Amino acid sequence: MVAEGKVELKKGLKGVYFDRSTISKVDPAGKLHYRGYNIHDLADHSTFEETSYLLLYGSLPTRRELDQFDARLKAARAVHPSVINVIESVKSSHPMDVLRTAVSAAGAQAVNLDDYSAESTIDKGTFLTSQVATMVAAHRRIREGKPPVTPRDDLSHAANFLYMLFDRDPDPGDAKLIDKDLILHAEHGVNASTFGARVAAATGADYYAAITAAIAVLKGPKHGGAAENVMTMALEIDSEENAEAYVRSRRQRGERIMGFGHPVYRAVDPRSVHLREGARLLGERRGQPKWFSIIQALTETEAMRERARFGVLPNVDLWSGAVYYLLGISEDLFVPLFALGRLPGWTAHVIEQFDKKDILRPRLLYTGPLDVEYVPIEER
Repeated sequence: MVAEGKVELKKGLKGVYFDRSTISKVDPAGKLHYRGYNIHDLADHSTFEETSYLLLYGSLPTRRELDQFDARLKAARAVHPSVINVIESVKSSHPMDVLRTAVSAAGAQAVNLDDYSAESTIDKGTFLTSQVATMVAAHRRIREGKPPVTPRDDLSHAANFLYMLFDRDPDPGDAKLIDKDLILHAEHGVNASTFGARVAAATGADYYAAITAAIAVLKGPKHGGAAENVMTMALEIDSEENAEAYVRSRRQRGERIMGFGHPVYRAVDPRSVHLREGARLLGERRGQPKWFSIIQALTETEAMRERARFGVLPNVDLWSGAVYYLLGISEDLFVPLFALGRLPGWTAHVIEQFDKKDILRPRLLYTGPLDVEYVPIEER
C-alpha cells in the first residue's frame, strides 16, 4: 500500500474487496470452503460431478438431481467436428493456446449467447465443463498424429478424461486421484483467472468470452503455470540429496522456489495436503517413489524451513505437478488440467457477475508529464 497525496495505492489490488460472494471462502489461516462446505470433506467424500453441482446450483444435489446432472455432462462430451478442425489447425501451439482457441470456436457454435440468465449460463457451463476435457485430450492425440478417442458414457468425468488421453481403461486409483484433483481445483475465490472472467462478464461480454478470458489469464506462469515449473525443478534436482544445494543456489541468485507460498494463505494450502498424500501413494503404486522424495526433501531444506516461518509454505502446485507427471501426463498439459477443474468455479463467478450492475473499472494513478508541447513531425 502506497500513499500518494490523497490517493492510496494498493499494488496488485491486494486486500481489496470489490463485492460480496457466496461461492467460496479462502481463509489465510489455511481453510477453504465451497458454498460453506470444508474442502477436506469434499475431497474425502464428494466427486467432481457432485462438487460441480454444488458450485453451480449453490447446494448439494439429491441422488436424482445428481444423476440428471451427470447425464447432462455425459451427453455433452462429444466435441463438434468444426472445433476438432480448429484444434487440428493450431495443433503445434501450446496446449493452453489451443484450449483458448477451441473454447472460442465452441462459442461460435453456441446458441442463446445473449441469454445471461443463471439457468442458461449453468447450461452453458455444464456443456463446456465436459467439452474442455474432450478438447484437451483430443489435442494431445492430434499433435501425436493419432485420431481423438471417442468419449464413453459409462465412465466418470475423471475416468473418461484419462481414457480419452491414453486410449485405455484407467486404473481406478488413478481416476479417483484425478477426480480429487479436479475437486481441489474447482474453485478458489477471485484469483487472477477468475477476476479476468468477472471483468469480462461485467462488461456484458457473453459466457464464452468470459471463459476464454479466464483461460488466457490462467496460462501465465505466476498463476497456473507453477505446477509445470515444479516438475521442471524436480527433474533438475534429480536426487533428494541435491535438494539443499539446489535451493541454496537458487536463493543466492534471487530465484523463486516453485510450489511454495500463496498470495492469500499464510499457512499450508489445504488443497496440498490431499495431493501430497496422493502423490506419495501414486509413486509407490507406480514404483517411482523418487519424485515424491525429491519434492518432500525440498520442503525440509534449511532455507525452506526458514521461509516457512514467514508463511511461505507448500501450495497446491507443489504436489499436483508430481501427480500429473507420475500419471504420464506431459508437462505442458498441467495447466490445461487446472482449467478442467476450474470450469465450474469460473461459471459460478460469471453467473454471479452477470447479476451485478457495476462494471469492474479500477483506476491507475498517472505519474507522467502533463501539457507536453506538441512538435510537428517536420521539426522533430
